[in-house]
Amino acid sequence: MMMCLGTFVFSLRDGAYEQLTRDLSWRHARTERVGARAASQFVGPGEDTVQLSGLIAPPLTGQYSSLATLQEMADTGQPWALVAGDGTVLGAYAITGLKQTHSVFFADGTPRKVEFQLSLDRVPDEAMAEDQA
Repeated sequence: MMMCLGTFVFSLRDGAYEQLTRDLSWRHARTERVGARAASQFVGPGEDTVQLSGLIAPPLTGQYSSLATLQEMADTGQPWALVAGDGTVLGAYAITGLKQTHSVFFADGTPRKVEFQLSLDRVPDEAMAEDQA
């Protein structure tokens, strides 16, 4: 297991990602001052986004149904726990995008290769508990 999002497991069997990008930010409020630099105050964590890029190419790696599962999860609008393969809990994330690129087709139009990019945005952890209540 590379990582799991809720009950979806990223693996060679179901769908593996080749690249993970995480973008973190922190918020600082600024107040303008005459004759001096603006005052700054840390007001808390900002955005936390994750991009997972991967490839599905049955029977070598992944299953087409994995993308359908991720789409169904996104359709619910609820956040999911994101857990790294080493057990590190990254927090609650909502699926905000799923891009698919189909290429190298069989005669019937079925793609031999599907590249995907999954976009996740961090939400407050308590949002996950509210959705399950």
